[in-house]
Amino acid sequence: MQIKVPTLLLDEDKCLKNIQLMTEKASLHQINFRPHFKTHQSAEIGSWFKNLGVASITVSSVQMAVYFADAGWDDILIAFPVNLLEIDNINKLAQKIKLHLLLESVESTKFLIEKLKFPSGIYLKVDTGYHRTGLSHEDDENIMEILSLIKKSPNLKLTGILTHAGDTYSSKSKAGILNTHKQSKQQLEVLKKRILINFPDCLVSIGDTPGCSLATDFSGVDEIRPGNFVFYDIMQYFLGTCNYSQIAVAVACPVVAKHKSRNEIVIYGGAIHLSKEAVFDENNRKVYGLVVKLQNGKWGKPIPNTFISNLSQEHGIIKTTSEIFEQIGIGETIGILPVHSCLTANLLPHYSKGDNRKIIKFRFNG
Repeated sequence: MQIKVPTLLLDEDKCLKNIQLMTEKASLHQINFRPHFKTHQSAEIGSWFKNLGVASITVSSVQMAVYFADAGWDDILIAFPVNLLEIDNINKLAQKIKLHLLLESVESTKFLIEKLKFPSGIYLKVDTGYHRTGLSHEDDENIMEILSLIKKSPNLKLTGILTHAGDTYSSKSKAGILNTHKQSKQQLEVLKKRILINFPDCLVSIGDTPGCSLATDFSGVDEIRPGNFVFYDIMQYFLGTCNYSQIAVAVACPVVAKHKSRNEIVIYGGAIHLSKEAVFDENNRKVYGLVVKLQNGKWGKPIPNTFISNLSQEHGIIKTTSEIFEQIGIGETIGILPVHSCLTANLLPHYSKGDNRKIIKFRFNG
């Protein structure tokens, strides 16, 4: 495979194993698996889930729901607060698939009652500590008003209560992740008990990759919706969620310059390819990606003491040791394990595999 520009590589074997492990985990705990497809954004990768019996999915936008509906998925949750301005496209989707929407306000609920033309499932978004969006599980006034409106509506049916415990990403240890998972789960269980009399089929749905990867207690949970696990990344590694052998994507970047006095190597691969997400390593160094050697589209463990220390739009700066510096030449291609695979995958137009085949992804068309 001749690589001339920053290229997103996919290790299919690692990806398939990640999918299989999470599918088996859901099966073991007898819970529905509704994976979030915003990470890979690919109909072909989606088919790998379908081959393992997955029948329902999560996406992050109406446009992405249309893409996967066209690829044959007919049970789709748009896990983003419903955008009222897209009601025409929402109605088109609701007419042909089993569509689920996310609500957290009385205003949006009333709007859907008036404008939604076809039956749709509704998840109530609950904030269990992340504080990005959602209602507090203790906000009885708004929760009960929304549920009362849903109960009276012919087209709105409560599917479940949902949270994304994104605060697991700020945890400092596996124990912290598991504690956040436990607290989020308990809050949803308490809320479910309060509304069960009117909504006996209400599901409890949770979604973050750290919690879903590490937890073994899913009591009270009916559904999981992780997404990042399909590839994992450096952030997940530093959280203790995965090991290096599970990271299924890398960005192949040409080496374009070297600066011996600083032991720095310049690559063609910047923020527009890798994003500007960063983590701090065990030495408190800010890391924008770790460096791996590539061979036939595959890679092993990161090169020791070698990392992306800075990014601009097109440039990436690799900081390394004098010994490694001499081993990497201008004109070579080096691999970068991304900090956040969801953002990196979104930035690059397709995946390349070791067999020179491209896997096309969903791309926004405006």
